Amino acid sequence: MPLNVLTAQSPLQSDYVPAIGELVKFFRAGLGDNLHSLYVYGSVARGTAKPGRSNIDVIVVTHESFDANRVTLINTIRYRFQRHYPFVIDLNVKTALASHVASLDSLFSWGFLLRHCARCVYGSDLGECFGDYEPSWEIAKHWNMDVGYKVAYYRAKIAKATRGEEQIKAQIDVGKKLLRASYSLIMHRDKQWFDDPIECGRQFLVYHPEKHREIDRLALLLRGKVIPKRSVVGLLDDFGPWLAKQYEKTEFKIG
Repeated sequence: MPLNVLTAQSPLQSDYVPAIGELVKFFRAGLGDNLHSLYVYGSVARGTAKPGRSNIDVIVVTHESFDANRVTLINTIRYRFQRHYPFVIDLNVKTALASHVASLDSLFSWGFLLRHCARCVYGSDLGECFGDYEPSWEIAKHWNMDVGYKVAYYRAKIAKATRGEEQIKAQIDVGKKLLRASYSLIMHRDKQWFDDPIECGRQFLVYHPEKHREIDRLALLLRGKVIPKRSVVGLLDDFGPWLAKQYEKTEFKIG
């Protein structure tokens, strides 16, 4: 069955409407005619964002590169958001060129992201360049074959964290990554799509009930509380390599 499409017609959560409007205004002012389109993805796009806990995840598509002032522009906008919208934890920005997005090479990257995980809030929606997707191994491996690298990256961040909020953010990020990657491993068999990490974990257990302890512990990482580093690192060292190995095995079988 084709996956659901997030439509721009459904209303955004009322708490986030002014923030998204300001975001569009800031990028239009900073990029002018170079701005092709803007999208939100993640919890804000799905309508499940939680003030005080959620980021605003944004995709900025331009006609030409703006590398020369990218960091300055994004940091300026992030600073304004911290002042005017303190309930927004952070602003996560991805950038892309319109010519790159609307190409066959981007079928399972930008195409899938814009078509099924994002909603256009300004400009011409490039998600409409792509047809509807079905759950497949191609999608799963594109987004998750790097799971071993990601686990190592977050393991180091957690081990080196000196502040509680720094460790909590890394815990949440790696928890979401592993729960979503777990479901993506069996998505081509299950023929569904879930973005909510907890739901991903539940559905994964239908196929791998022996991993219930690990999935329960990953869910704990999302609660926003500092967990002893030894416990987090132990979980990552146990489940991370197992999951990475499963992706390698599945790729070898399916190709």
